[in-house]
Amino acid sequence: MSKGSFTTRRTFLASLAACLLLLGSAGTLSAKTIDFDDASVAELEAAMASGALTSERLVQMCLARIKAYDAQGPKLRAVLTLNPKALETARALDAERKAKGPRSLLHGVPVVLKDNYDTFDMPTTAGSLLLEGSQPSKDAFVAKKLRDAGAIILAKVNLSEFASGGAMSSLGGQSLNPHDLLRSPQGSSGGSAVAIAAGYAPLGMGTDTGGSIRGPATSTGVVALKTTHGLLSRSGIIPLALSLDTAGPFARNVSDIAAILNVMTGDDPTDPSLKKNAGKVEKDYTKFLNPTALKGARIGLVKDFLGQDAEVDWVIEAAVAEMRKAGATVIEVHYPKWLLDARQGWYDAIRYPEFSAQVGDYLKTLGPKYPKSLAEMIERTTTLTSPRADGAGPNPVRWTLFKRELESGTLTDYNYTSVRDHALPLVRDVLDGVMAANKLDALVYPTSSKRPVLLAAPPDPPGGGSSGVVISNLSGFPDLIVPAGFTGDNLPVGISFVGTAFSEGKLIALAYSFEQTTRARRRPVHTPALHDGKVSIPDPR
Repeated sequence: MSKGSFTTRRTFLASLAACLLLLGSAGTLSAKTIDFDDASVAELEAAMASGALTSERLVQMCLARIKAYDAQGPKLRAVLTLNPKALETARALDAERKAKGPRSLLHGVPVVLKDNYDTFDMPTTAGSLLLEGSQPSKDAFVAKKLRDAGAIILAKVNLSEFASGGAMSSLGGQSLNPHDLLRSPQGSSGGSAVAIAAGYAPLGMGTDTGGSIRGPATSTGVVALKTTHGLLSRSGIIPLALSLDTAGPFARNVSDIAAILNVMTGDDPTDPSLKKNAGKVEKDYTKFLNPTALKGARIGLVKDFLGQDAEVDWVIEAAVAEMRKAGATVIEVHYPKWLLDARQGWYDAIRYPEFSAQVGDYLKTLGPKYPKSLAEMIERTTTLTSPRADGAGPNPVRWTLFKRELESGTLTDYNYTSVRDHALPLVRDVLDGVMAANKLDALVYPTSSKRPVLLAAPPDPPGGGSSGVVISNLSGFPDLIVPAGFTGDNLPVGISFVGTAFSEGKLIALAYSFEQTTRARRRPVHTPALHDGKVSIPDPR
């Protein structure tokens, strides 16, 4: 074993011990049998360390749920491609565990990837018939980091086509919300959120340019993190707008967000945004899992995003009351009106022209049968006018948006450069100023100001609609989403914790403390536990 490998495994053991102590002190870890789809990564690792569970068995349980709820049952349409070697990989990792010990907190744990992450062993399609079967030669940087940590890439999952619009793609069709099959899981990382909510895997990865991680997380009642712009590499991820694009994880609980974040950071000279994180990346995010972190914290409730749905407001107000009971000081704050008025226009000024240019750069790396520009994609869509027997078919809403993107101008136009060079720094200064002036540890707001929309309803415009999510993209700041409760019609509501750049550790602490206080997550009614999905969790004492 190399010195680096030994150090990594030693760090893992220390992290696992810390997680187990926290879980034990919170009363969530015991010798009783629990359902796999409620278990944390630390609990799964403890079960595998004890011999009560294997990675092979864990993968089998995930595949059983995918079969029950994606291929059959409610047919959620979250999965595009299953990894045919997942079980083989799991058996190899089980053997490695016995011989050498685990690589990390993620050793043998299944992860699903949004299908805009390159994978050398599965197609990467952006959910589009235009890229059907496209096979990259290597993994995206983050995907490789996950594999190197011992995670198993179980599946590539559905998304809004080319990561924009509702949770619908021409290749995968419409993903369904497991809490209410008539409502949207939101996009663009809808497949990732559905997969985690439905228990297809403990962990998933998405991307966020204008709310694409956070909208799906709140709509499906899971935990997720939009990372600071520059924390995680985007190399090998199909771009939407690199000035705003971020990679980020989905999980069932905050501790799992910390666990997966630990293994994904690292230097990548092919992504210049990572130059911003020098000296600001934590070696171990699990050390922030403090159940009492809200005590003494100062939290700013952003009032601008309340008042649009009385039931969402009630959940957020109840959440704020719980924060106060836990010892936090919560004060009401507002963003400047000019920022609220300008945010959508600024977002569009960056998003549309960058996609037109940057997707072309990606397309040029593909094989000869695939389109090489946005203009060529538009031309090819006109030949795809009828659905196929497998459900794939036209996506007129997204394909119409292609034309707007193509006509949005170039990256040298003043309306683009002025926003990039002046408006984005201004948004960062405003959020920094709001937090500094009020001496805040974090800002909170309803991740979505309204409950999940009906599939038959017109979608919100790109960029987050009436919610505050797009402001985190314009600033580049992190935003961690935690389930806060449910409306009267049993629809999940999420609350966002926003911090300054590279404050993921502090947000993990506050969100974990809130999660342990409220325990608001519930399984979706349409994806109940399976009879064979049980895991024996040993008592760490």
